[in-house]
Amino acid sequence: MQRRNFLKSSVAMLSVAIVAPAMFADQARADAMADAMAIVEKYTQKVTAWDGPTSGPRAQEGKTIVVLAGDLKNGGILGVTTGVEEAAEAIGWEVKVIDGAGSIGGRTAAFGQAMALQPSGIIINGFDAVEQAPAIEQAKAAGIPMVAWHAGPTIGPDDKIGLFANVSTDSMQVSAAAANWAYADAKGKPGVVIFTDSTYAIAIAKADRMKEEIEKLGGTVLEYVDTPIAETSQRMPQLTTSLLQKYGDSWTHSLAINDLYFDFMGPSLAAAGKTGTDAPINVAAGDGSESAYQRIRAGQFQKVTVAEPLNLQGWQLVDELNRAIAGVKWSGYLSPLHVVTADNVEFDGGPKNSFDPDNGYRDEYKKMWGKM
Repeated sequence: MQRRNFLKSSVAMLSVAIVAPAMFADQARADAMADAMAIVEKYTQKVTAWDGPTSGPRAQEGKTIVVLAGDLKNGGILGVTTGVEEAAEAIGWEVKVIDGAGSIGGRTAAFGQAMALQPSGIIINGFDAVEQAPAIEQAKAAGIPMVAWHAGPTIGPDDKIGLFANVSTDSMQVSAAAANWAYADAKGKPGVVIFTDSTYAIAIAKADRMKEEIEKLGGTVLEYVDTPIAETSQRMPQLTTSLLQKYGDSWTHSLAINDLYFDFMGPSLAAAGKTGTDAPINVAAGDGSESAYQRIRAGQFQKVTVAEPLNLQGWQLVDELNRAIAGVKWSGYLSPLHVVTADNVEFDGGPKNSFDPDNGYRDEYKKMWGKM
């Protein structure tokens, strides 16, 4: 009798020992899921309050500035350029835009053209400052103030390079938001392919952060793909087909450092029999391009973009350049990010296919500049 009771007790204890790890794993996954959803929820809300600068120098009159656009085919760069042009008109400046056309040679030539114009200031828009270090050093020596958008992973002043301010959202928050959305959408079991471009330090930093976040949460990074963003139209169709053949249904989500990677995946996914909402689900950690908004709204091969306020950032760049010319410190402003999904695509600029916060930033800048 004692032996029988002992055996029953042993079986019961063994059952608990077997079940307990599974229970703990399920609880840990549930906790991670709740945390991931909380992070995503934080960035899906409307942006209605102005949290940027409210004081600064009045407009420095009669200036001519140059925008060096890394590649105007990139929706992020184009959106920022449009914002700069709008803000420059408001402050009373002349703007000249030079397109680097997506190549190192093109960007180098664009910088040379900018120097020949002897502008009051230069905006480096969407390419790595380290790549153009000799030209930047030349502009610095000539006393031409420079501000930038996405010129590197550092936000704000970079005295070593010679930038008065590098404007961006917090790229690590952008990456974390994208990764957490994918984790939650995959119910805690994502199989992820990450797309990046090692030409840009900020792109590598963003991709590394997404990889780190997915693996920390317990997901799987199937592949880390380094392919030039300027060559997505040529590379992505065949690359998509190859990745589908290699990973099949294990590939649940794509994470890319820019929407542009998804501009050219649709035909290959459709040819493989995928509908617009089938896996792999595409999630972009920047920048909120017009085509990304259209795909999200239509439910066609992209469900999320973590958008930056591109037009607002154009206004901030003009304000920072105005501060540089006036000889005061940079504003310290870190612009907000926005997780765009089908549920919230229609507010904060959504009808215009962009994240344009309804927080009155245009009037705030005009008041500072004495233009209202």
